[in-house]
Amino acid sequence: MAVEIRPAFYTLEAGRWRDYLNLLHTPYLLWHLGYVVVGAALAPTLYLDRLGGALLAFFLAVGVAAHALDELKGRPQRTIIPDSVLVSLAAISLAGAALLGVAGSLMVSKWLLAFVGFGVFIVMAYNLELWKGRFHSDLWFALAWGTFPFITSYWINALSLDAIALLGALACFTLSLTQRTLSNQVRTIRRKALHVEGTVEWDNGTTTELDAYALILAPERALRLLSLSLVVLAVALLVFRLFGPL
Repeated sequence: MAVEIRPAFYTLEAGRWRDYLNLLHTPYLLWHLGYVVVGAALAPTLYLDRLGGALLAFFLAVGVAAHALDELKGRPQRTIIPDSVLVSLAAISLAGAALLGVAGSLMVSKWLLAFVGFGVFIVMAYNLELWKGRFHSDLWFALAWGTFPFITSYWINALSLDAIALLGALACFTLSLTQRTLSNQVRTIRRKALHVEGTVEWDNGTTTELDAYALILAPERALRLLSLSLVVLAVALLVFRLFGPL
C-alpha cells in the first residue's frame, strides 16, 4: 500500500505555529531534559539554580538549536520554516546556551567551559553532519544526547565525578542507544518509504496483511512508553531529593 503518514507520531499538521512546535520534537526533548534532572537528582548535592540553568541551556542547545540545524539539513519534519529563520534560531539559541555556560563557569567553576565547548561542538558536528557524518551515528547520538546531559548536570551539582556518575552515565547511554535503535526503523519508514506491502502466514492457516503502520506499531509504542517513563522517573527522583519519602 502507498505510505502517507506523518514524519513522527507527534508531528502536527504543517503550517504556522505548528511548524515551530514540530521543530522541538517535544516527547524526545522532554526525554533528554529528563537526563539533566536525573543527573542533578543523583548528585550528592543538589542546587536548584544550577539545575534550572542546565535545563534552560539544554533546552536552547538541543530543543531549539540542534533541531533547527537538523531541519535545515534535511527537513525531517517537513516544515516550511525559511532557511534563514532556522539559521537564526540555531545561532541565537546556541549562543544563549553557551552564554549560560560561561556565566555558570564564573559562578561555579572554570572547568564548566570544557562542557560548554564540547556541547557547542557536538551540536554543530552531529546535526550538520560535518566531516562526512563522522559524528552522526548511533554511538554519538547516545553519547551526545544521553550521556552528556546527565554528566554535565551531575558535575555542575557535585563538581566531581564518581562511581555513581559513571553508572548513571552508562544507563543514560544505553537508554539513548535503545531510543536510537527503535527509532531508526520508525523514522526510515515514516520519512522515506513510498510503498509497503506484504503478508504474514500463521501456523493456523490465517494471514495478516502488512502495511507501514504494522511495521512501526511495536517500536513506536515502545518509544512512547520509554519517553513517558524517563520523564516520570526524573520527576520522581527530583521530588524524592527535595521532599524525601511522601
